[in-house]
Amino acid sequence: MVTGGGGFLGRRVVARLATESADVFVPRSADYDLRDRGAIERALRDGRPEVVIHLAAVVGGIGANRENPGRFFYENAVMGIQLIEASRLAGVAKFVTIGTVCSYPKFTPVPFHEDDIWGGYPEETNAPYGLAKKMLLVQGQAYRAQYGFDVIHLIPVNLYGPGDNFDPASSHVIPALIKKFIDAEATGQRFVEVWGTGSASREFLYVDDAADGIVRGTATYDGAEPINLGVGSEITIRDLVTLIGELVGFDGDIRWDATKPDGQPRRALDTSRARDLLGFTARTSFEDGLRATIAWYREHPFEGAVARSSSGS
Repeated sequence: MVTGGGGFLGRRVVARLATESADVFVPRSADYDLRDRGAIERALRDGRPEVVIHLAAVVGGIGANRENPGRFFYENAVMGIQLIEASRLAGVAKFVTIGTVCSYPKFTPVPFHEDDIWGGYPEETNAPYGLAKKMLLVQGQAYRAQYGFDVIHLIPVNLYGPGDNFDPASSHVIPALIKKFIDAEATGQRFVEVWGTGSASREFLYVDDAADGIVRGTATYDGAEPINLGVGSEITIRDLVTLIGELVGFDGDIRWDATKPDGQPRRALDTSRARDLLGFTARTSFEDGLRATIAWYREHPFEGAVARSSSGS
């Protein structure tokens, strides 16, 4: 069973599982509200899964996190907590929790190693979301210790790729920038305004590579410790803006709004545990991934502008 199997990442995971001849059940949100314990139990009865991969989440960029801290904390926590407990009681053999890089402390030694996840409080703008997800790591380890329940925790870095959410009210930085540049190009606008100072850095993982890492982890990993999924390199937001502008073909000005937050100062993962334990290495180059994402949005501007959470159905 793949929760969020109709979403941006979920569709890739389901497709990847199909190549392994897996029988996959996707509980659609219209039929199963995963915030409701009864709906979760009904999904487990209907799907009868041996393995649950929990991708469903309520997510967004810095703006969405600032506007919805209570919702992002409650809905992500309640979905995961109830789903893990109900899965245990239903006799599920393995539970795969998908965490978030937002769980790491605001000031974490770079590259982020999994052992540093408890070294401080997350960056304030996304702390409620990050902490809700981190509680699922605690729950999984506690259930492993007390009940012998095989729960693993995978932490993907920021994802991007074709089919991402391009709605400016809730999108992450790459689709938001692609939309800004393409819209400016289409309307003849001579400048694009970008949040922050550009000094923060981020690491980005192509969505198909993330799906491969998740399926590999599901098939091969049975440990208690979390595992990062990333590429092991970072880019500053300033350089990212320049690169996307060049790939789109925008030759206007960039205006930085330093009154808006930068978010976490740096974000880059130590990916050695994924390489050593899962045999996972990201294969898609950043520029190739960006070109594919830009091309997809040019072909699907209206579809891309509709907000979709990763729980999408």
